[in-house]
Amino acid sequence: MYAIVSIAGQQFKVAKDQQIFVHRLQGDEGASIEFDKVLLAENEGGVKLGSDLKSAKVTATILSHLKGDKVIVFKKKRRKGYKKKNGHRQQFTKIAITGISL
Repeated sequence: MYAIVSIAGQQFKVAKDQQIFVHRLQGDEGASIEFDKVLLAENEGGVKLGSDLKSAKVTATILSHLKGDKVIVFKKKRRKGYKKKNGHRQQFTKIAITGISL
């Protein structure tokens, strides 16, 4: 059984007991959260879409909050003496999928 769910504006294919990294979510470590934007669900070969999933929910537990790898942003204009170096570290939340209910 798996589901495609929208979490923080991105779509993820999730299954029970799977751990994924999503953009930073509100909540403490160990807290339980529910996602009700289920777009597709598959159960024993049967696929459900759209209005069949109005009551479907995916539950998850927040494992930790962390930062991703640093990304270097470098801008330069040749022959003008313009150089700009900047870095960015995206904040992520690691969650574990605890259940999918249809």
